[in-house]
Amino acid sequence: MTIDVRAGRLRAVLRSKPAVAVLAATCLGVVGLAIAGRTPAAPGLQFATAGHWVYTDSLGAASHVDGSTGQVDARARIPGAEDGSQVVQGDRSGYVVGRSKISIFGKSTLSVEGAATPPANEQPVVMEIAGGPYLVYRNAGQLVRLGDPTATMPAGGPVSGPVATRDGTVWLHRIDSGALCQLARGAQRLSCPAQVPAGHSGALAVVDDRPVLLDTTAAALRAVDGAGLGEPVPTGVELSADVEVASGSVEGRLVVTDPARHQLLLIDTAGLDRNRPAARTVTVDLPKDTTFSRPVAAGNTVVLVDETRSEVSTYDSRGTRKGTKHLPSGAGKPRLSKGEDDRVYVDNADGSHMVVVNGGDGSVLEVNVVIATPSPAAQAPPPVPPASGAPAPQPGAGQPGGEPPASVPGAPGNVRAVGADRSVTVSWAPAASNGSPVKGYVLSWSGGSTRVGGAQTSATLTGLANGTSYVITVAAENAVGRGAGVSASARTPSPPPTVQVLGVTSPKFLTYVTTVNADGMGLDATCQATMRGVSGAQTGWVPCGNGSQITMSFTSAMIMMPVTMDVTVRTGAGTATGSWTGTP
Repeated sequence: MTIDVRAGRLRAVLRSKPAVAVLAATCLGVVGLAIAGRTPAAPGLQFATAGHWVYTDSLGAASHVDGSTGQVDARARIPGAEDGSQVVQGDRSGYVVGRSKISIFGKSTLSVEGAATPPANEQPVVMEIAGGPYLVYRNAGQLVRLGDPTATMPAGGPVSGPVATRDGTVWLHRIDSGALCQLARGAQRLSCPAQVPAGHSGALAVVDDRPVLLDTTAAALRAVDGAGLGEPVPTGVELSADVEVASGSVEGRLVVTDPARHQLLLIDTAGLDRNRPAARTVTVDLPKDTTFSRPVAAGNTVVLVDETRSEVSTYDSRGTRKGTKHLPSGAGKPRLSKGEDDRVYVDNADGSHMVVVNGGDGSVLEVNVVIATPSPAAQAPPPVPPASGAPAPQPGAGQPGGEPPASVPGAPGNVRAVGADRSVTVSWAPAASNGSPVKGYVLSWSGGSTRVGGAQTSATLTGLANGTSYVITVAAENAVGRGAGVSASARTPSPPPTVQVLGVTSPKFLTYVTTVNADGMGLDATCQATMRGVSGAQTGWVPCGNGSQITMSFTSAMIMMPVTMDVTVRTGAGTATGSWTGTP
């Protein structure tokens, strides 16, 4: 008998089997279930970060750049930091990462609060993702999770460029052994459920929030999950072994640079799920006299850096170049990083200049970090000359010898956003009035805006869509005008899961067996199963995911007796239950 519960409907399919009388003292039961829809971890448990921090050698300081305005709205001096250090941020702390020292500073205090020693003398790949941030030391094969508590997880050997899914799972490719390993959010140890075929080379990427292997030897794409590798899907193009693959995709296309052929390739991934017709690979010829960075994909935009010319180029999913910006060079290569606000930040080597690319529309901002000052004030308008015969103004506010003129407010501090059911709560520290009282704060996001009073330091935005990321910008207003905005991002929770009990059979040897299909459920899911009508048949909460099984032990005498099987799934987005009653 196979049981299929979908959307509240029960369907039983009987298969012809000889009747068997079973008399048992001890039996094993295995319950299988599936979850419809993705259920990422509840975003309210961790703040999503916005903007980008960069360390500038000449300033000896880390500066925060608002990605929406290109303005510096905070700066922290970091004594003893090494030139060329990178900065990665968590929800409450920032980390200035050098080869021999990691300085930790508070994002609200803007002061150094501690230090740590890196596990290897190399510049790591930084990842600002859920459950992180992370530092990946590729040559040493070490993965460091920063925060409280900090943890270091060995990969066992050198790894290629890391990728991550939205639930905070990090995937790595062991270059020496070919193992494909994952670190779940909050886990202390890597597991390696898949293996690149012997003699093959490849690279990992994420397509539609699923890890994918680009097998360059076979010129094929293969999905990766806890059960191993999926069937190969031909790409239709020849690939060099040293291709560079973006960690994400743009509009269903994998982004690849092939340095041996001097090409940018946008490879269609429709064959992975066959939900749409496959399209031809887009090929863009690149200059042959230069070196390009690993490409970065954000939203609808591809970002590529010409390291020889220090140029930042952007492309759309059809391979059309959107624009090119020059980045003043330093003593080293530019660094690219993708923020949680869906922007790409390109720093030059000494941190003095930056290019910010909006992943949604491809627009570009250039930032001179050195001359920028936190919370810049607008210039006051020149004084109006007095009318003929009017008395000359006396020294006072806005006049030489008096108080400085009033200007727009400074930027709000410590802006944070937390997602909840169809809402986001935003909080901030008061903005400097700059000579004129703050009358209110304007909160804006894609699809709306609202205004609150000048005394408020928090607001809850309602009527939002669940399962959606929002970037909210907060700006203060006074009588002079509106000051600089500061952004924070949050994701509203996905709808709760639904349970599908796929099958219960009793083939032989007193063992219940059924298929588990929990694709898209997320690694934070736990399951519980109970079989009513059978003594002692209940499990505790156990981790579950695609390909997993739940096993229960019970004692009962059974002669084709009816039972009821209950299955409950619990994730960060909620719980759901399903049941089946019948005679296995």
